Amino acid sequence: MEYTTTAAELVARGWADHRPALWWRDTVLTHHDLAREASTRAALLTALRRPDAPPHIGVLLDNTPEFVHWLAAAALARAAVAGVNPTHRGPDLARDILHTDCALLITEPARLPLLRGLDLPGVRLLVTGTDEYDALLAQFSATVLYESAATPADHLLLYFTSGSTGAPKAALCTQGRLAAAGHRLAEQFAVKEDDVHYLCMPMFHGNAVIAGWAPALAAGAGVALRDRFSATGFLADVRRYQATYFTYVGRAIQYVLATPPRPDEDRDHRLRTGFGTEAGAVDAAAFERRFGARLVEGYGSSEGGAAIQWAPGTPAGAVGPAAPGLVVRDPLTSAVCPPAVFGAGGELLNGDDAIGELVNHAPSPFEGYWRNPAAEAERRRDGAYWTGDLFYRDENGYLYFAGRGDDRIRVDGENLAAALIEAILARYEGADAVAVYAVPDEVTGDQVMAAIAGRFEPESFAAFLRAQPDLGTKMAPRFVRVLERMPVTATNKIQRAGLRKEGVRCGDPVWRRSGGEFRLMAREEPPTEVGGSSFVRRQGLEPRTR
Repeated sequence: MEYTTTAAELVARGWADHRPALWWRDTVLTHHDLAREASTRAALLTALRRPDAPPHIGVLLDNTPEFVHWLAAAALARAAVAGVNPTHRGPDLARDILHTDCALLITEPARLPLLRGLDLPGVRLLVTGTDEYDALLAQFSATVLYESAATPADHLLLYFTSGSTGAPKAALCTQGRLAAAGHRLAEQFAVKEDDVHYLCMPMFHGNAVIAGWAPALAAGAGVALRDRFSATGFLADVRRYQATYFTYVGRAIQYVLATPPRPDEDRDHRLRTGFGTEAGAVDAAAFERRFGARLVEGYGSSEGGAAIQWAPGTPAGAVGPAAPGLVVRDPLTSAVCPPAVFGAGGELLNGDDAIGELVNHAPSPFEGYWRNPAAEAERRRDGAYWTGDLFYRDENGYLYFAGRGDDRIRVDGENLAAALIEAILARYEGADAVAVYAVPDEVTGDQVMAAIAGRFEPESFAAFLRAQPDLGTKMAPRFVRVLERMPVTATNKIQRAGLRKEGVRCGDPVWRRSGGEFRLMAREEPPTEVGGSSFVRRQGLEPRTR
């Protein structure tokens, strides 16, 4: 896709603007301050640039003003920022830095222990908040705006996918794409100059930068930073900084809702909109009832290759209408999947046929991965962008999320939607968080397993399952793992790959459904029962049915 505006132009626009633009703890900076700090660091980048290396900067920081300064500096200096995930350790952390060819790594004293013992040849380290760092910046202190020659095609971000379903990959984002996304979101949410975007999701991930910082930059609005997400600090920050908009991913909304209600404060703020994914209809409604702010759920692949936006008239459970070019295809045959058929209770009756991979045949913003042609080829096939995510659509063209590609569950030859089962199980009163995934079964292919964080009572859960009109007979979990807290990534997405790998052999209590009731499994109990229907099927005495 062709773009005409650069992020550098948006940064430069702030030089003549002396309104407050950034809040962090007790620090307040104006738009001019941000443009000056960006110009200083852009000059430093130019001086340190190595001719034998791409102009890539690794940033290993919390959400602090320094992160914003280096993003803006990279835009002016035609460099690219690789956000480094501080939850990675050892070889994984070194891989992120070296894979993205970072000649410069910006970090802070608190992160230095993560780097000890790592072999990072050719990487120069700058440690913020030190005398050496301040002295270096002083040599390039800007009195005039840095003259940028940036173009829309210049790389600006190398952001890793969250890694919730596999090894992270560094997706590319150009200056033009970031600026265009900022303008589009600013228009969609009617962002004005007096708005304040609260950035509480980690800035090393694309969500906070593309959906949070970029629209504020495009509209000339302000940003308020939280070092790291805090559910208990959310409302206090929103009120303190007069925030009007925020972004979220993963389980963040559930964590906020789990904080004690404060009737005298919950609606005493300016917040009007949250934009993100994975909150779910139930929690989105609960958030609006409690805080009076609307959550806008959307789907967007981390790489930017496809997007779905909710629209008025979207049925309950659907993400939104299919934009032109979005098609659900069988990942094996590439055939278009037929529309979903629903039962009287809303249950999906033809998941085996209707569930497929979402494919975008329209022009795609996907700009590739850094040094990963195999992964890029997996996404770009037959002139289209294959998201790797599972969906189904109804007869009116509305799309329903069925899970990530690795979330595919196939029981007795029938495809089941993990996301749909999760949405149903989330109604269980004791559940703080739910994850649904497949565990292998020698008879049925897969069995449905659920991990539930919170309170679990086997009798009440069995009764709950029987009472759900939209829970198909094969959708009910065979196994339930009960945890105190759901394992999540740094962006609050559930670590499904780890749950799948551990299966029923984990350190937590696992309950097994048999005959409609649940009983606690013994540590060494085999996952497949001997006798009953499983035994009969293995003997070939009963045909498999759908």
